Amino acid sequence: MARIAGVNIPQNKIVQVGLTYIHGIGQKFSKQICKQLDIPKSKRVNELTDDQILKIREYIDKNFTVEGDLRRELSLNIKRLIDLACYRGSRHRKKLPVRGQRTRCNARTRKGKAIAIAGKKLTPLKK
Repeated sequence: MARIAGVNIPQNKIVQVGLTYIHGIGQKFSKQICKQLDIPKSKRVNELTDDQILKIREYIDKNFTVEGDLRRELSLNIKRLIDLACYRGSRHRKKLPVRGQRTRCNARTRKGKAIAIAGKKLTPLKK
């Protein structure tokens, strides 16, 4: 099993797809890695030689911030915003959408499951 950047990459996947299992490497960067290291598109992870796996490991270590380091950097950025008490930091603290999305009706993913308010009754509009 190929282990790159602390992640076990599935054996039966194509290399370009398998590299996307690493946090911080998406399709664009996996294509770039394969192109730089001359790995054919049709090659699967279990067909890679130890030398090729080593080259991939070294290339990723040298050129990318991945996995634990990337997660730590992101959490420190969020913590910095919260400590600054800026608008974005306050939105993070309240667990609300940060990038300008509305919260009146479509923020369930961020806010969590809806909580029913006991005793609230809708009153009909008077004409």
